[in-house]
Amino acid sequence: MLNDTPVTVDRGRYRDTVTPWEEPAWRTEAIGWIEARLAAHGLRPTGRWRVRLRPWSVLLRLCVAGDDAVWFKASPPAGAFEAALTASLARWVPGHVLEPLAVDAARGWSLLPDGGPLFRDVLAREPVDPGDWEELLRQYAAMQHALTSRASEIERLGVPAVPAGAQAGVLDRLDTAPLSARDRAALRQLRPRLLDWCAELTALGVPDSLDHADLHDGQLFRPAPGRFTFFDWGDAVVTQPFSSLAVPARRAAERYGPQVLPRLRDAYLEPWTGEGRTAAQLRRAVSLAWRLSALNRAAAYGRLFPGASGASGAATAAAGARCLLELLDEPPL
Repeated sequence: MLNDTPVTVDRGRYRDTVTPWEEPAWRTEAIGWIEARLAAHGLRPTGRWRVRLRPWSVLLRLCVAGDDAVWFKASPPAGAFEAALTASLARWVPGHVLEPLAVDAARGWSLLPDGGPLFRDVLAREPVDPGDWEELLRQYAAMQHALTSRASEIERLGVPAVPAGAQAGVLDRLDTAPLSARDRAALRQLRPRLLDWCAELTALGVPDSLDHADLHDGQLFRPAPGRFTFFDWGDAVVTQPFSSLAVPARRAAERYGPQVLPRLRDAYLEPWTGEGRTAAQLRRAVSLAWRLSALNRAAAYGRLFPGASGASGAATAAAGARCLLELLDEPPL
């Protein structure tokens, strides 16, 4: 029984975070659900299990017979859609995402197989050419392109929808972010230009799709050379899809220099070509979406951690404010 198994708890730097894990009744219920779902797959937990507690999730790593790992994730209320979204993506775009062993959509619980090495770990242990980043962006964009016809279905799962034309409203809702008077004034002065950018991006006509909103090298697996699996959809939004490019492209530019950015952009745009839009129009859409991506990433902090307080609350508010200030930066593409 998992209740009798040795446990290691990791709170990271969020020592004052209160999660459902602290509630004995919730913990007992979750463990019972895990055991039942593992048994349905003929799996039996073995050895020590590890719990990672963060403001945005409760994550358990369990070994099963054969030393494979499985993962249980409980998402916060504002991200509870992740369980149903993960299951739906496994049906709609198989091969691009993890196929869950089980989900409880109502409670926001997922039981997931191990996806192999994180791309971050691969980067740490072996030389990786920028071409690998191009390929992961090509595969991710192909997935997004395939999901454009599913945008309304994704929204019905509870994923927030923020079309390009609604981005100015996001800025208005973030007016209470912890900013200096100077930064706040700069953002307010930017609002008329923001309206113009939103209108231009809407006119370019790229359909909304799923934006991961935090696609860094720790949010995807590389199970084999040339293969990538995308996961952790708690920040996701339905929006202008090109907003996804900024986070991974910045990470790659930090490793290889800004000269790789045009190559990454063009690799990302490959699945979007041939639909009546010129290369110049698609590149302009990337530039606009790059800048506007700051808004949805900033909004995610307030959405996912509405009750955060103390050091954790201050840290998440500051992180959201840093994202918001990226709106003032000229896009590098």
